[in-house]
Amino acid sequence: MVGSVMATDLAQSGEFEVTLVDLSAANLERARGRCPSLLTRQADLSDARTITSIASEHDVVCGALASHLGLSALEAVIAAGKPYADISFMAEDALQLDEMAKAKGVTAVVDCGVAPGMSNMQAGWGYADLDRCDRIEILVGGLPRKREWPFEYKAGFAPADVIEEYTRESRIVEGGKTVLRPALSEPELMEFEGVGTLEAFNTDGLRSLADTLDVPNMIERTLRYPGHIELMRVFRETGLFSKEPIDVGGVSVRPLDVTSALLFPKWTYEDGEEDLTVMRVTCEGIKDGRPLRHCFELLDFYSTDAQATSMSRTTALPCAIVARLLLEGGFSEPGVFAPEALGQEPGILEQVHSALRERGVLFRHSQS
Repeated sequence: MVGSVMATDLAQSGEFEVTLVDLSAANLERARGRCPSLLTRQADLSDARTITSIASEHDVVCGALASHLGLSALEAVIAAGKPYADISFMAEDALQLDEMAKAKGVTAVVDCGVAPGMSNMQAGWGYADLDRCDRIEILVGGLPRKREWPFEYKAGFAPADVIEEYTRESRIVEGGKTVLRPALSEPELMEFEGVGTLEAFNTDGLRSLADTLDVPNMIERTLRYPGHIELMRVFRETGLFSKEPIDVGGVSVRPLDVTSALLFPKWTYEDGEEDLTVMRVTCEGIKDGRPLRHCFELLDFYSTDAQATSMSRTTALPCAIVARLLLEGGFSEPGVFAPEALGQEPGILEQVHSALRERGVLFRHSQS
């Protein structure tokens, strides 16, 4: 859903020869249908040696693997000595490979999608612009435009990573200290122009921001249509998201596997089914002795021209744009970086916003 959009964006410009790698022959065939100039290769990317071998043949690498493969893929690309832009929602701390990247002279930017990704970059920009940043709030959601019972939700990225949002504890910064909140906690109704009333709940979207920015209060919350949170809480408390095997009629099964097999046919977007992405990033603090609030807002919809969901585009395009930036030397410091590091570099956020605007993804910035 996302990797093919990245590859297409890079290939359609005619600047690059782009190879798309996936285990699924059907996925590769669909991607070629989207962009016939793509080169494709079928390979098992759970094998780090395969990634290193393929990466070594290319000038820059983009990663769009599921979260459980993210860290090993990052290490494999660094081992190949190639610049890397990645969107994997890995549970591990990617910055643990920073020294390895520096030793290899590799620049890697992780979490480089929409959120995490653009949200981090905008937070980094706001933090750098303010003399003192007191609070950062990130609100984001990917939703079907048409609400349908019983879930009123469709998944715009890897199924396992959707359920991670409902089970992984949320890190929040309060009063300068990092605290943990349960996933799906503290639901709150909020209004968004062009969408209406949505529910916000705590998720682990701050990620690197909790460690890289010196801001005493930071929170990230996911948005869904009202009612979805309570339903997912019931599923979780019933044990349907558990990874621990249970015995069912003499057969050992993981409840999560059964739940995924049942849910995701219903949560998968059909061809041409329209979705939307809504996001708001606010940075509040002091500048020149006065209170100042920066606000970045996005409301994006399914692209009929690209025949791609909004979530796939808003996630894929920042990664493809940053890959170009790495290749052209626009950001070349060796190491593993989260997007907020790019946001603090003069001119980079403006460059990324401009490139996104050319592709029909418009972030509005206001200050008050």
